[in-house]
Amino acid sequence: MAVFDFTLKFALPELEQDAADYIEQLGAAGCDDAMIGVGIKGRIALQFSREADTAFNAVFSALEDVKQAIPGVRLTEATPDLVGLSDIAIVMGVSRQSIRKLMLAHSQSFPAPIHSGSTAIWHLSSVLQWFQEKQNKRVEQPIQDIAQATMQLNIAREMTQLDPGLQSRLLELAR
Repeated sequence: MAVFDFTLKFALPELEQDAADYIEQLGAAGCDDAMIGVGIKGRIALQFSREADTAFNAVFSALEDVKQAIPGVRLTEATPDLVGLSDIAIVMGVSRQSIRKLMLAHSQSFPAPIHSGSTAIWHLSSVLQWFQEKQNKRVEQPIQDIAQATMQLNIAREMTQLDPGLQSRLLELAR
């Protein structure tokens, strides 16, 4: 068993609903291992430190607990997943400048960002895998595992927006 740290963010079924109304229900449903954030009306975030045999089981059980406590709640994001250079630097324990230098020096092998704009964004799991494989940097397994689990959950959430008639063709073209 390991402890996995991650955050699940949700939109409440009634956007005008006060998220604080659900705190007791969340505790009763098994979310007593989470810090609950209710700062934005119609939204709720739970920062978990959940013990489980795998990262996927930690995330799945947390998601099931929240859905039991708040029927109709909709997942909006699971973290850690989408990161910028500063986030990567924090996880790796180095400066942002060090990460930027590595990215530029190894532009052919460094993972391509999923968004390139004024701020580039990567999947943390891809970057951690690159550090392990290309830089021989040790990444704690629970961090790698939770980054992979949250990435998979976010991708699955996004896939629900695909037009079912186009899904297989889009997935084929995106490879």
